[in-house]
Amino acid sequence: MNVGPGAGSRHRILLGLLVCVWAISWPVMKVGVAAVPPLWFGFLRYLIATSCFFPLALVRGRLVIPARQDWPLILVSGALQMAAFSALTGLALTVLPPGRAAVLAYSTPIWVAPLAAWRLDEPISRRALLGMAAGLAGVFAIAGPSLVAGRAGQMIGYVMLMGAAALWAVTIVFVRAHRFSASQLALAPWQMLVAAILLLPCAAAVEGPTTPFNMSGALALAYVGPVATAFAYWAIVETGRHFAASTMSMALLAAPSLGILISALSLGEAIDSSLIGGLVLIVTGICLATNFAGPRQPAAARRQA
Repeated sequence: MNVGPGAGSRHRILLGLLVCVWAISWPVMKVGVAAVPPLWFGFLRYLIATSCFFPLALVRGRLVIPARQDWPLILVSGALQMAAFSALTGLALTVLPPGRAAVLAYSTPIWVAPLAAWRLDEPISRRALLGMAAGLAGVFAIAGPSLVAGRAGQMIGYVMLMGAAALWAVTIVFVRAHRFSASQLALAPWQMLVAAILLLPCAAAVEGPTTPFNMSGALALAYVGPVATAFAYWAIVETGRHFAASTMSMALLAAPSLGILISALSLGEAIDSSLIGGLVLIVTGICLATNFAGPRQPAAARRQA
């Protein structure tokens, strides 16, 4: 495994823990959005994560008032990578199984290549083009049965997931072109705060006033907010400092695979040939496309449940 010079057993354990945290988060979010309306779930998730991350940044001496040059990044990341991604995946999870949702949501690296070619004038290699083709084939393999069966609700869910993955890719390309004044950890609580602020009026307008929710909703938020969001963001920044970007991408591919297994065991999600075939094709596509996006792509912007 290609690792940085400072990577040790502690960081390998942390990376493994990060994969497990995100894999578990998908079935947990499925339970959560069944108890809490998805936009309210997203708002509460980032409200909790913000309340965790500001003290964390303060304790670590990373809490700063962002410079003017960092605010475009904060707004783009908070709006697209966090708020929109959370809203779209939450809505999709109301109609789709979490394993399938995780596989499509984690297809983000495939869409970085064309966006970077358009926005950053980076050449697209044949390897990246093959990766994009394999990724698209994987998407059609997973969504195809719903299309053939005429399940309109599920097809809308798949479109939402692809939109979420594309918005994350936009954020990654934006981050790659940004010159940071402060560290990623210093900016993270502000990004999460922006996400919460944006999701609040959306939830109120679309879903109406929030109502009391049951214990399963509370437990889901207790996991997704502080663990799968605040802790996971810190963990990916920390591990990203010690592992090569290609290593991070490959390691995090284990999250959707493990998520499928956990979803099957806990929620009874069916594992069929379309899901396995789609997973294999998308993972192949990411492996091919990662070489294109590899060394320059910030690890911390790459994944979030």
